[in-house]
Amino acid sequence: MNGAVGFGVFSLRGEPPRVGFRVGNGVLDLPANGFGSDFSVPGLGPFLARGRTTWEDVVRRVAALVRGGADLVPLELVTVHLPFEVADYVDFYSSLEHATNLGRLFRPDAEPLLPNWRHLPVAYHGRAGTVVVSGTPILRPCGQVRAPDDPAPRFGPSRRLDFELELGFVVGVGSTLGRPVPAGAFRDHVFGVVLVDDWSARDLQAWEYQPLGPFLGKSFATSVSAWVTPLALLEDRLVPAPPQDPEPLPYLRTAGEWALDVDLEVELAGTVVSRTNARGLYWTMPQQLAHATVNGASVRTGDLFASGTISGPDPGSEGSLIELTWNGARPIRLGDGSTRAFLEDGDELVLRGRAGGIVLGEVRGRILPARC
Repeated sequence: MNGAVGFGVFSLRGEPPRVGFRVGNGVLDLPANGFGSDFSVPGLGPFLARGRTTWEDVVRRVAALVRGGADLVPLELVTVHLPFEVADYVDFYSSLEHATNLGRLFRPDAEPLLPNWRHLPVAYHGRAGTVVVSGTPILRPCGQVRAPDDPAPRFGPSRRLDFELELGFVVGVGSTLGRPVPAGAFRDHVFGVVLVDDWSARDLQAWEYQPLGPFLGKSFATSVSAWVTPLALLEDRLVPAPPQDPEPLPYLRTAGEWALDVDLEVELAGTVVSRTNARGLYWTMPQQLAHATVNGASVRTGDLFASGTISGPDPGSEGSLIELTWNGARPIRLGDGSTRAFLEDGDELVLRGRAGGIVLGEVRGRILPARC
């Protein structure tokens, strides 16, 4: 289905939100085309909970309607909404290049990767309640910061606001507490993928993260696409993952090809500042799910698992400003002649992705001044 984007929630003026499927610049109204009550609600939850057989059947029916020339609602007439209620949110650290870059920045005289990094998919739990749909303005966060030469921390707006280019997967069918989800069961639990921007206040994060990790520097906002692209449309984009050394423990071993070949780009204030591909991620989606549940933790419909920042090996393929500007030491130049070390008020950031003929829903956000 060339031009397909995915399932989401939309509304027209004066009408309640419902589920649609976006193709190019149009939306197929699923309730209006006889898809039933699961699609007449303002969220994908009931559909996601139905399971893989239903998912794939609906995708086939949608494809048949689109090929047959079904009427589409023009995209400019619709208002989009958060596509699913986020049950839990986990952010991984799956890019070898990103982890290596940050290690070199913050530990220049030590090994860039910490001892556990090649043995397990490192992650932290985020805040589900601040996941917002693409297009939602992002308020510059406030908090405590302490520069290296400051005698004490100060309170104020973040001066090192950053983006993170990520790819997330969305759980459809939950699991039972106490029963791990093996990597081989990934397709039975996961419905599809979305682009994710896990906004980061680097100065807040630097002061707070030891010893327990990110908190206020991350929890203020995470943006996701308005459209969830089903795995059923991405099967031909699965390719071999990068080699892993040492070999993972048995519960993390996967059969088949599980790297997702998706071209990605970041546009900042009208200038493309980064291009990369998700296929380079060291840890794959099935490994992330297997690790997140190996201790018996359960997953729920609407759980969001993000990859962590996706960076490539070449200049201009980094997925965050902290890497692109080397923590602000090397500002980048934009098309209008201005420079950026970190995000400024008024900046609009756009993430885009394409998997062959399939277009992932973009993620867009504009920075608003702080309200400290």
